[in-house]
Amino acid sequence: MKHFKKMVAPIIITILFVLYFVGIGLSMSSIMGLPFLQKILFIVVPSIMAIVMIVVLVERIKEIRSEEEDDLSKY
Repeated sequence: MKHFKKMVAPIIITILFVLYFVGIGLSMSSIMGLPFLQKILFIVVPSIMAIVMIVVLVERIKEIRSEEEDDLSKY
């Protein structure tokens, strides 16, 4: 838990983005009068984006735990 301070911001940002993507998907898919395919796309695309955010968070946590320097600090 010594790296907890470095992990707080990525976790909070990921939670906010996942909630945003889920909210967008649910609100857009609940619009009446849209074709079925369009409703499916409004669910699938934000879901994929949320999954990608979670994968990026897991990679970032692995990087923090392995005590590697941030990518930007190398330049």
